Amino acid sequence: MEGLDIESRMVKFYSSQSNKVPLHAANGHFATSHSHINYYIDLTSLKTKANEAREVAKLIEAQYRGTNKRIDTIVCMDGTETIGSFLAEELVDHKYLRTNEDDTIYVVTPEYNRNNQLMFRDNIAQCIQGKHVLLLMATTTTGVTIKRSMECISYYGGIVEGIDSLFSTIKEIGGYKVNYLFTPNDLPGYEAYEPSECPFCKRKIQIEALVNGFGYSKYMSF
Repeated sequence: MEGLDIESRMVKFYSSQSNKVPLHAANGHFATSHSHINYYIDLTSLKTKANEAREVAKLIEAQYRGTNKRIDTIVCMDGTETIGSFLAEELVDHKYLRTNEDDTIYVVTPEYNRNNQLMFRDNIAQCIQGKHVLLLMATTTTGVTIKRSMECISYYGGIVEGIDSLFSTIKEIGGYKVNYLFTPNDLPGYEAYEPSECPFCKRKIQIEALVNGFGYSKYMSF
């Protein structure tokens, strides 16, 4: 595999919950903002193809069926807005309890301010304050982003009702269950490391790309 670019190394894996939900991944040496990993996980098709995003939404909704959850707002992270929109439709169709005066479900995304803190503008904050919120993530490796997102929702007066991540290495955080479609068990030999303990770095193997829930940028050393 050495010498092949990331796209050429991509392998497709399917969710155990549906053969209509694929994850693409490439083996290598990659860095997130909090860890080093040996797979780049590409969720682009799930976030951008309407048929796949709709199927993901159906799977997420099914995880809440029968729980009597009250859901007003979906907070979308990592470019998951398309999935969030389909999920809102599924939740409305299945008549989940809502407190919104408009009898609908809001789909919103926070911003990052100049201090790299999450925030909602005043016109969007009204979709959070006093609302029951689902948090939708693309990937979760350490849980740091989930914690920051939950703190942001709480700061603006929202009530976290559930956490969903397309791929997650953790099953629980802060007393909340993390629902997921893919786990490390779906990727043969998946590992995540503290940067100081990364075996690739110890062997002087250069990082190929910086990755997050949006995608990757090829790593350039200076």
